[in-house]
Amino acid sequence: MKIVCLGGGPAGLYFGLLMKLQNPENEVTVVERNRPYDTFGWGVVFSDATMDNLRQADPVSAQTIGDAFNHWDDIEIHFKGESIRTSGHGFIGIGRKKLLNILQQRCEDVGVKLVFETFVQDDQAAAQQYDADLVIASDGLNSLVRKRYADTFHPDIDTRRCRFVWLGTTKVFDAFTFAFVQTEHGWFQAHAYRFEDGLSTFIVETPEETWQAAGIGEMSQEEGIAFCEKLFAPWLDGHKLMSNAAHLRGAAIWIQFPRVICNTWVRWNTLQTPRGERRVPVVLMGDAAHTAHFSIGSGTKLALEDAIELARCLKGAEGGLEQGLQHYEDVRSVEVLKIQNAARNSTEWFENIKRYADLEPEQFAYSLLTRSQRISHENLRLRDPKWLNGYELRLAQRAAAQANTEAPAEGNAAPLPMLTPYRARSVTLKNRIVVSPMAMYSCVDGVPGEFHLVHLGARALGGAGLVMVEMTCPSPDARITPGCPGLWNDEQVDAFARIVDFVHGQTDACLGVQLGHAGRKGSTQVGWEQMDHPLPTDNWPLMSASPLPYLPGISQTPRAMTREDMDRVRDDFVAAARRAAKAGFCWLELHCAHGYLLSSFISPITNQRDDEYGGTLENRLRYPLEVFRAVREVWPEKLPMSVRISAHDWVEGGITADDAVEIARYFKAAGADMIDCSSGQVSPDQSPVYGRMYQTPFADRVRNEAGIPTIAVGAIFEADHVNGIIASGRADLCALARPHLADASWTLREAARVGYRDTAWPVQYAAGKRQLETNFERAAMMAQMDAK
Repeated sequence: MKIVCLGGGPAGLYFGLLMKLQNPENEVTVVERNRPYDTFGWGVVFSDATMDNLRQADPVSAQTIGDAFNHWDDIEIHFKGESIRTSGHGFIGIGRKKLLNILQQRCEDVGVKLVFETFVQDDQAAAQQYDADLVIASDGLNSLVRKRYADTFHPDIDTRRCRFVWLGTTKVFDAFTFAFVQTEHGWFQAHAYRFEDGLSTFIVETPEETWQAAGIGEMSQEEGIAFCEKLFAPWLDGHKLMSNAAHLRGAAIWIQFPRVICNTWVRWNTLQTPRGERRVPVVLMGDAAHTAHFSIGSGTKLALEDAIELARCLKGAEGGLEQGLQHYEDVRSVEVLKIQNAARNSTEWFENIKRYADLEPEQFAYSLLTRSQRISHENLRLRDPKWLNGYELRLAQRAAAQANTEAPAEGNAAPLPMLTPYRARSVTLKNRIVVSPMAMYSCVDGVPGEFHLVHLGARALGGAGLVMVEMTCPSPDARITPGCPGLWNDEQVDAFARIVDFVHGQTDACLGVQLGHAGRKGSTQVGWEQMDHPLPTDNWPLMSASPLPYLPGISQTPRAMTREDMDRVRDDFVAAARRAAKAGFCWLELHCAHGYLLSSFISPITNQRDDEYGGTLENRLRYPLEVFRAVREVWPEKLPMSVRISAHDWVEGGITADDAVEIARYFKAAGADMIDCSSGQVSPDQSPVYGRMYQTPFADRVRNEAGIPTIAVGAIFEADHVNGIIASGRADLCALARPHLADASWTLREAARVGYRDTAWPVQYAAGKRQLETNFERAAMMAQMDAK
């Protein structure tokens, strides 16, 4: 093959090298605009895993790179006058110039042609000049190829909100160092690491509004650097900061990170070449195709691993070049997406330091370490068990103080974060696990029967701290389906009291109830029939904030609520709350999510009123808050009350996370103890972005911006998830739905699976505890033997 790589960065050089090694007959040319052995930038960081990939791809260059690397295991975090150091992270750093020089020399050694000081502005002309079979567009962040074929690649470029400057210093850091400084203008942070003897990279970052307020935009380059030196003097120990961008003037060295995503990376052009008319592909690689924020150090990693994967795909392609490129895109795009998702999480964390500024330094450090979700709680234990065990102990001691329970003593093993207690008003939950309210559609005339006794009782025996009854309706016409429970008469109170008595008498779980009105989503078939579709017969009339059907052309059109309707429904909620207290429930949640009645007032998608209950968010919240206050007034003062909200509608023009924070502030002011942060189900046009723990960022924002405890819910299914959420301060409780449908004893099983033995089981099940723990121990031993 004849291959031309446009751009002599890591991607172009390494791909050219690998293709020449793969077949010495390949004619490979790398065209670079800069001079030979000349480049810009300070140091780059890899993980140990990336080095393993390089060793497999080309042991010779990997050895040279490895010899030049500086290796360290520690991360040190400086925050609020404290320094927290953890180990076991496995980083390596090298100067960008040294890395490129090694790759350039290796390319020359194996016969790759390097062409310098040549700026290619027309990729098709370059393909014709070199009679190329394959063109690699490794032309960087500002790729001309990507711009030229934007209609093919469909790039999405998101300019992030922080400004950062890439500097160097002769101060040598012995750990990957993060330093955070609060100024009158806002927070600044530094990312610093050694990359060669006597030199460290020193990146300073701050939100755009802080950068502007500090006046850096009006400073000269020298003044801006001096500002940073003064700010981070405690960690520079008298060493200067240096810029290698003398060609830039003023504040131009401060840039905003552009996150690049492309829908596809391959374009085929039909060209007249020395061998006649041919279809020649041009392939985006490295920063031209995608970027990942420097806070996870993966830009160069992505570029090199792009090159490795494409070379592998072309070598193994049975159907020729076209099949190889398609396979490359199919395989590599998945891996890149994982890195970019992690980078997005990390980017957003650093953009919002103010959100986490009230965390204790140790919890702040834990939050930083796990920010990308690539490092989980148990992964952190593998890296630095001593530090994590100590943090778990202090976290458990703080939890015990908050819950007014006995704290573990120094030197004793601490409970997992998910098993620490939590107190809300007079109610103390034994742990942070909630059985989420889930519709069972198994009541008759709103009365729960034997199914609910077994269903709820089993999950209470299964170890959860709080078990929530599904949405329970204050009137017959408030139900979603004929099978939904209610609290509008004494028969229902008595039936629930029987269940409450069992749970509170036979287990140490708390049983709570969620009150809600279906609104426009009512009078439908049960979940295992045609969900959200009207009943075949005997439908009851519906009402909502506005006369909009849930499924146009299918659902019944509700009437817009009148003030008289509002009064009746509010009073129905009040009566239901009184009955819930009489039945003995210890927790009440008001359902203001998922497009049901109260949610329909909050979302602009479903509320098109032009009176005092429509328009602004304050107006749209007016009626839900009226209901909340009325219920809170009659619900016993000593018992907690939470509110479930849809923190995002996933529809253009709907509720967003910013709105969710404001909604939470309103309910907090009205007396809510906790916000249960769900999302969606307001409109059938929704387009959620699913993934593990995908709604937890909403709970995080509400908790740490609105200053109210939260429940995280949604795709949380492992102990690792819950432990990480609680330990990082992203939420106070975690609600799990489907995992509890699959396993009523999820909490007990997960604790045993991760090796925690001090969980209290029902005495009747003690033999099962021993057997389960033994089984997990054996499985772990077998896995270790297989690994060896």
